Amino acid sequence: MKSTVDYSALFEKIKNTELEPWLAILAKQLDEKLYNSNHGDMPAWEAMLELLPDMSADKIDLTADAIKIESEQQLDETEKDALKNKLKVLMPWRKGPFDVFGIHIDTEWRSDWKWDRLEKHLSPLQGRTILDVGCGNGYHLWRMAAHNPELVIGVDPGLKYVYQFEVMRRYIKNDSTFLLPFGIEDVPQLKAFDTVFSMGVFYHRKSPIDHLIELRDCLRSGGELVLETLVIDGKDGEVLLPTDRYAQMRNVWFLPTVPTLESWMRRCGYKNIRVVDVSVTTVEEQRSTEWMEFHSLEQYLDPQDHTKTIEGYPAPKRVVVMAEAP
Repeated sequence: MKSTVDYSALFEKIKNTELEPWLAILAKQLDEKLYNSNHGDMPAWEAMLELLPDMSADKIDLTADAIKIESEQQLDETEKDALKNKLKVLMPWRKGPFDVFGIHIDTEWRSDWKWDRLEKHLSPLQGRTILDVGCGNGYHLWRMAAHNPELVIGVDPGLKYVYQFEVMRRYIKNDSTFLLPFGIEDVPQLKAFDTVFSMGVFYHRKSPIDHLIELRDCLRSGGELVLETLVIDGKDGEVLLPTDRYAQMRNVWFLPTVPTLESWMRRCGYKNIRVVDVSVTTVEEQRSTEWMEFHSLEQYLDPQDHTKTIEGYPAPKRVVVMAEAP
């Protein structure tokens, strides 16, 4: 089934910019990843978009904990239930929260907590060209958009995330913020972005050094990297490589200590490296909800000792590191 998600505004936006060379391959990439996809759930997702209420968003708040979309036209309880059921077609909702016409989407992650930890440390985003790698459904893209950047592009290979994002974009009508169904390997390394985010991706990469280089080569000289990842306590040179699963995740590879991560970044040429936050992930920040009914962090920790995962590794601790590209 052919997707109706429209990227024509993105094509126009990157004309006559440093990203313009991307236009040579972007349409073909979208054909391969989205428009010619045979994903079995796409008909249901497309139908959901088609049946969304035809309402205007009279008030949009991208700065609140929950991305909020409101209308002077009030939905009655029957209409609210109908909209809620449509939005649940896209479950699980992992990043958020969102409020859509009075419906609160209580996502697995309180992604606003992560944003609150790092926002005050960012260079001003106004007028900047931003890339968010592994952005999920784009919750953080909207938080970035509140700062009036020139362009925000999020990439994540999960097709469902594109549709969760499109629900919000349908009403927010922002032609500077986009989510592409890509991985970082699909982003040309044009050294064109002012700010690049990689949050919750690093430990999923089989080669952390290659990931640091890919991020670096997306940034202009002096551009800012915001890297958020799992770490362990310890000294420079120490790193955890799980033998099988970590917190029941199979695709976790390298969990360095903070000093080790800083050493890797220096080796890749980054400058002005600074740790701005280290936080333990709690079962209040990541949990099962009505909108994400599967197991979550609480089931992945040792039930007798929440300082350890169910496999006996140190429980999730996350660092936010910022740096500048050479």
